[in-house]
Amino acid sequence: MKTLQDLFLGELADIYDAEHRLVKALPKMAKAATCTHLKDAILAHLEETKGHVTKVEQVFECFDKKAKGKTCKATVGLLEEGDEIAEEYADSPSINAALIAAAQKVEHYEIASYGCLHAWAVRLGNDKAADILQEILDEEKAANAALTDLAVERSNDEALDESDTEAKTDAADKKPAAGSRKASA
Repeated sequence: MKTLQDLFLGELADIYDAEHRLVKALPKMAKAATCTHLKDAILAHLEETKGHVTKVEQVFECFDKKAKGKTCKATVGLLEEGDEIAEEYADSPSINAALIAAAQKVEHYEIASYGCLHAWAVRLGNDKAADILQEILDEEKAANAALTDLAVERSNDEALDESDTEAKTDAADKKPAAGSRKASA
């Protein structure tokens, strides 16, 4: 019969794999970003993510277990989607908004995962593990908030401005030339 600790350790192995995958993926996302502020935010979170790997290893130690990962299918899928978005919008002013959306999907997954792991560590009576997981959870929430701020303050407007310019250009292309008259029936 599987226990809450079995569930906890399985999910911990899942997020451990996810963090390792993110350490590899974040530099590619930073390279795809055209906004210096977004690049900086991604690279700063990369350093935090490297720390998360170490912290997750500490959580394993709190349970007298060796750190091990199991393929995090959710993160694999989210990162594949992020790669597709980066490729599709590479030459678009919407690239930064698209990258933020992809990154926030990952952040939301991590927030959900760390929230559950924290609650379970508390329930399992492992205060040290719970404290470490709360620290990671707080950092993930802060990263998500920073991405939201970048989207609201910069990237969404940049993407919208380009859409407005394209709409105006399309409308101008459809207007009859000055001085031309419609044929009447």
